[in-house]
Amino acid sequence: MTRLILRIAVNAVALWAAAELVDGVTLSQQFWQVILVALIFGVVNAVIKPIATLFSLPFIVLTLGLFTLVVNTLMLMLTDALTSGLTVAGFGSAFWGALVISLVSWLLNMFVSDKKGKS
Repeated sequence: MTRLILRIAVNAVALWAAAELVDGVTLSQQFWQVILVALIFGVVNAVIKPIATLFSLPFIVLTLGLFTLVVNTLMLMLTDALTSGLTVAGFGSAFWGALVISLVSWLLNMFVSDKKGKS
């Protein structure tokens, strides 16, 4: 349960960073909506992203992995479509927002271990 809360917190911080750094990405100011957006973003990434990655595997291989950025962009745009607490102005804003989210999540996840018994 603690790991789930940490993952939601990491998503929330990453989404907040994207909203602060990227024009065209707006996140709600209400705490509960930010948590809800982070939860939905996590579910989208856990359920839909692997399927999208599998179907786009030829493009990912052809572009040496760079197409993964497009997949991340589409996941952010899907989260925007599913929630009212996140607004993304267009593909360009979603691309840069997804890039910021990926970098911030990567940095924060360095401190959150997936193994049980470790923090």
